Amino acid sequence: MRKAKWTAIVWPAFLTACLLEVLVFAFVDPHELHWLGQPLEFSRQGVYTVAFFAFWAVTLVASGLAALLCLSPAELND
Repeated sequence: MRKAKWTAIVWPAFLTACLLEVLVFAFVDPHELHWLGQPLEFSRQGVYTVAFFAFWAVTLVASGLAALLCLSPAELND
């Protein structure tokens, strides 16, 4: 049962991160990005990778919190 709950959180977060990656980088060139006034030192593929995992982490937290809010008090106390 636990594996099914974990999959119900991780899989939608993964799909959302994929969608965000496509939407963001359809309009943003990774070589034009700057961090603290300096151009990023990563390759395009590096920027895509870091951004994907950042998107995945944020959507994973959001999915986890949504799943936590859906639990009943009895499930939380077990």
